Amino acid sequence: MKKTYSLLLIIIFSLVVTSCFKDRDDDFQHASTIEIQDFIYNAMQTFYLYKADKPVLANNSFSSTNERNQYLNGFNTPEELFADLLSSQDRFSFLVDNYIELEQAFNGTTTNNGMEFGLVQLQSTGEIFGYVRYVLPNTSASQNNLERGMIFNRVDDQVLTENNFNQLLSSNNYSIGLASFENGILTPLDETISLTKQEYTENPVFIAKTLTIEGQKIGYLMYNGFRQNFDSELNNAFADFKADGIQDLVIDVRYNSGGSIETCNDLASMVTGQFNGELFITQVYNDNFDDFERDFNNKISTDESINSLNLSKVYILTTGSSASASELLISGLMPYVDVKQIGTTTVGKFQGSTTLYDSNNFRRNGDNLNLNHTYALQPLILKSVNANGFTDYVNGLNPTIEVNEDYSNLGELGDPNESLLKAAIDDIFGNGRPSGRTQPLEIKNIGESKMYNATYQRMYVETK
Repeated sequence: MKKTYSLLLIIIFSLVVTSCFKDRDDDFQHASTIEIQDFIYNAMQTFYLYKADKPVLANNSFSSTNERNQYLNGFNTPEELFADLLSSQDRFSFLVDNYIELEQAFNGTTTNNGMEFGLVQLQSTGEIFGYVRYVLPNTSASQNNLERGMIFNRVDDQVLTENNFNQLLSSNNYSIGLASFENGILTPLDETISLTKQEYTENPVFIAKTLTIEGQKIGYLMYNGFRQNFDSELNNAFADFKADGIQDLVIDVRYNSGGSIETCNDLASMVTGQFNGELFITQVYNDNFDDFERDFNNKISTDESINSLNLSKVYILTTGSSASASELLISGLMPYVDVKQIGTTTVGKFQGSTTLYDSNNFRRNGDNLNLNHTYALQPLILKSVNANGFTDYVNGLNPTIEVNEDYSNLGELGDPNESLLKAAIDDIFGNGRPSGRTQPLEIKNIGESKMYNATYQRMYVETK
């Protein structure tokens, strides 16, 4: 029998109000540390997925209020308390001291210079370099003619190292020093480019086009974030695919670190359509709540009808930057259609979270919201289980066809000759699989531009 949310869970998972509060600095009474820590403890005790791992979160862990306050007062900051409450198997829960910035990030609004990059290290020499993955339109990067595939190894004239890259690349203004990378050799170049970050809202539907190859229509979607406020744009892309009569579909989530579970559910329903009302995933919570079954559906968050393709096979391109909702898309579709995963192994995040605020029911717009601080939690509260019972893929999802990106020749995204897309097209036409790795094993991925975002590798709950 299908389980349902408890009344409390329905209330808590109501759509978060995303408009920002006005600046209330003058109104703040500046909540005490113990006040904030009391909120953090209550929220974790109620919702934390791994509550059972922490005896201190048990409902009967304290015999009196004084004993509980003594525990809370043992921590100097909210951050210290939060760290103490985390399970050793939790890699993703976090605490913020400014939830307004977090809400903006969930809508795709960040401070951004438009250069989306990856960072890698040559294991033979220890050298670190960045490579441009793609460039966002109408940004400092696009105005300065940055292009996918460009290599850089210096920031503000300092060579990138394991100790400085975080500090250098998190700045609002910096210059990059270009380099070349050929035959495993990194060579600095004289050219530098200055970049400036500004507030920017990224449309995650980066490329959506129909390729015609040997008379066959193939849809290609590069999708860079599961953002519910762009559901209409995503649905419109599928309307175009449907009108074009595509026979095969390639979804590129190689740089997609996740986002909304609801949007992922909708995207899976766009790919298919023939499974409306059948189980997509089960959301499993701690013992305080019933599990929740999420079905394939025919409406997006705006109540528009989903443009479904009724496909029985889909190609999904992944890398080690594909996380959470990107992995959920693969897992949720696997019991129903032939999923051909091409690229490299994903991150391994099957858990979801939600934002909890200091109010009577932990909602942003709930009664008695504490206006004297802007702390909020984003704890793991659920794990996803597909219709076949598959979950706990802590080591990531392995590709059907393994192809690495070649940093010395990344190719153009959406070009049929780009290595990952070419592997999908070759499989569509039965031209055989690639012979193996295209990237030397001695190169290690160490970071990317999105790791500076509050929503990095997050999968979270929203409702319509």
